[in-house]
Amino acid sequence: QRRLDQESLNQRFESARRPFQRHEVWTDGLIQRRIETAMRSDLPSGTVTFLFTDVEGSTKLLHELGEESYAEALAEHRKVIREACATEGGVEVDTQGDAFFFAFPTAQGALTAAGALTERLASDGPLQVRVGLHTGSPLLGEEGYVGHDLHRAARIAAAGHGGQVLASSSTERLVDVELRDLGEHRFKDLSAPERVYQLGAHEFPPLKTLHETNLPIPQTPFLGREHELGEVMALLGRDDVRLLTLTGPGGTGKTRLAAQAAGALAGRYRDGVFWVPLAPLRDPALVVPTAGQVLGAKDSLALHIGEKALLLLLDNFEQVVEAAAELGTLLAECPRLELLVTSREPLHLSAEHEYAVPPFAHEEGVGFFLARARAVKADFQTNRSVSEICRRLDDLPLALELAAARVKALTPEQILSRLEQRLPLLTGGARDVPERQRTLRATIEWSYDLLSPEERQLFRRLSVFGGGCKLEAAEEVCEADLDTLQSLVAKSLLRFSGERYWMLETIREFAAEQLAASAEDSELGRRHAHWCAAMAEEFRSARGGANAARSFALIESELDNLRSAVAWGLANDRTLVLGLVANTGYFWTQTGRALEEKRLLEAASTEDAPVELRMRALGALAGAAIVLNDPEAMVAASTERLELARAADDLREQAAAMGGLGAGTDTKGDPEAARRWFEASISLWREIGDRAGLASALGNLAYLERDLGDLEKSRRVLEESLAIAREDGDEPFLAWIDKELAKTAIQAGALDEARTPLEEGLEIAARLKLTMTASSLVFALAQLASRIGRPRESTVLFGAHIAYREGIGWDVLPTSKWWHALRDELTVALDADEFEALMAEGRSLDIDAAALYANEFLVHLRNPQG
Repeated sequence: QRRLDQESLNQRFESARRPFQRHEVWTDGLIQRRIETAMRSDLPSGTVTFLFTDVEGSTKLLHELGEESYAEALAEHRKVIREACATEGGVEVDTQGDAFFFAFPTAQGALTAAGALTERLASDGPLQVRVGLHTGSPLLGEEGYVGHDLHRAARIAAAGHGGQVLASSSTERLVDVELRDLGEHRFKDLSAPERVYQLGAHEFPPLKTLHETNLPIPQTPFLGREHELGEVMALLGRDDVRLLTLTGPGGTGKTRLAAQAAGALAGRYRDGVFWVPLAPLRDPALVVPTAGQVLGAKDSLALHIGEKALLLLLDNFEQVVEAAAELGTLLAECPRLELLVTSREPLHLSAEHEYAVPPFAHEEGVGFFLARARAVKADFQTNRSVSEICRRLDDLPLALELAAARVKALTPEQILSRLEQRLPLLTGGARDVPERQRTLRATIEWSYDLLSPEERQLFRRLSVFGGGCKLEAAEEVCEADLDTLQSLVAKSLLRFSGERYWMLETIREFAAEQLAASAEDSELGRRHAHWCAAMAEEFRSARGGANAARSFALIESELDNLRSAVAWGLANDRTLVLGLVANTGYFWTQTGRALEEKRLLEAASTEDAPVELRMRALGALAGAAIVLNDPEAMVAASTERLELARAADDLREQAAAMGGLGAGTDTKGDPEAARRWFEASISLWREIGDRAGLASALGNLAYLERDLGDLEKSRRVLEESLAIAREDGDEPFLAWIDKELAKTAIQAGALDEARTPLEEGLEIAARLKLTMTASSLVFALAQLASRIGRPRESTVLFGAHIAYREGIGWDVLPTSKWWHALRDELTVALDADEFEALMAEGRSLDIDAAALYANEFLVHLRNPQG
């Protein structure tokens, strides 16, 4: 057997499996194009049960067994599966890598085959397969089976574990074997939950279903805490406990314990378990919106949750504790909601049960220290000093982890000696906080004192970043060098993942205190804020060009830092905040954050700002008003902007303000006045020679002309705008124009012409996370679906669109005629109960899921046989 280094082995395996990707390929919306099975007479038709299999942990097995042994095991695995399925009348439709796809004429035959093959593989070999079964009536076309039944079967299989056989409710109803009910689960790309059943009583980990939990995947084993875990799970299991707060100082492992308990109890909550990380937040007003984003709420969080039975894990609540009252209201309005909170202090709510998380039991602390020490020094040996180190550190998890990171450079005796020298000097702190908290502070400070002067300086400077940073930002703002960064990572004071350096929040708070006590505090805050301001200016400059897409992604990744800069600026430099938000205004509106943008612009408003900046801020305020469907605010902001622009003789600002006045007067119901504003704006943009401004103004005029019924002029104007967007490579604006082209084609009755711009626009919007544009495209497709006689799909899409718009603060006005027209069409085509049920289904989709639904529908329209 050839010996291959790890990297080479990984490359060979990934290269071999890349064309297949098993269930990932089968379930990504391209299944019709991947299963290229020619029409065969032996494929069952009518009611068919699909069986999907794949090997769990195949990458790990390949590494463990080596290429030759793995190949032998894989051959035996294939033989077993084919024999078991053929015996029960299964027909092999496709095989890709180590995965199979069979079709059975009966559900009982498929289930019997699944049981036989898993039993045989469990006893005869190292390869364990997970099996998914689903029964439906798929279309048998020229390229084989097509339709949603294939997606459902593959999704169910992908949710399982090795040796586990899962079946949908449609399969369960057709078999004479009693299956174990695992409850309802939601799967990616599927709009409705599916009740899943298991063959046999064997215990497996929770199903890997999406949209049911977003609990973080732990990177290290869960060690110790068995007693505490049992107590927390018992408390959550009590009917009278709906709010449980795990309290304790930073570093006691509250988050890890809470996540472990929530994961273990995931099956108890029919509608899911969701983790809401609050560490980056400082504004209590953002707690409920953040939870709403995690859950995909389109309207109020309470209305979204309603009667759902779910658990919310609200992590690191201490810095937003003023929002506690909102949790009490949420519990009162959502009778089946339960909350698990981690905080350094209780919330003081009447419904609250507090659980003070203690340090490790001493034996657990020693075991934890040894595990972490051996992770950095494999041959580390324990002695009596290790036990004493853990005692001196009060067996606190974070303190032990920091100390264990030092075994690469210090012996246990040296670590203990340093602790004995330093701790008596570092236990001061406030007298009204627990002793453990002062001890943890001493431990972190001890680790800080062990750093070189250069490391200490960089450590405290890096705390200025609210959401971590990339290397270039650390270099620019903190004057970092790569060696020092790597040293801080090695000492567990800094972490690195996804090209970003970041700190655990407990450590970052300590570092921030050191920065605040230094002479550098003001200067670092200024540097960070100006770095963010420069990034915002870069975003503005890229607006309308080929770099627009990259700039959107950059702002999305640095949003926590922008918010930190805003907080600093509101206290120190409101003009900077005004520029930062105004320059990124298009980002806020296109990503569903117009309300936050409006609030920040109003908070930063100052007469001391330069006129140019005030005009730009008024433009951003008008843009937010457009998204919020507030014509009065649109007109007011644009009128003031135009007055300032005329006084300053600024033609660009005049042209932009005229466009805002056109949008506002149109929304208020005066299309002729709007046309005059739009035409004046276009004329001025042409005179200036600004292509991006002209393209936008043309789009606005086309929108108006379409509404007034001049479809030929609308199309002609849109084509000119489209040509500019394509030539400039402005993808965000291109997606918006695609939406307008599709709507014009739909209104003109050229329904086939609408599909291509819808497909392109949805792809761009999804890739750049342009949720506002995506919602408009979803609405356009809803109009198309209604026109071609597909009111059910139209209603689902309409419901998703409305839920998103309501969630961002958009109001329906009497002038929102297309909204009213579509609703009227659908209520005529469907009876009241069906309309409301389908609207509710649409409302349950977040905008990403709605876009996936829209793409699936467009694929179907391209292939009506599907």
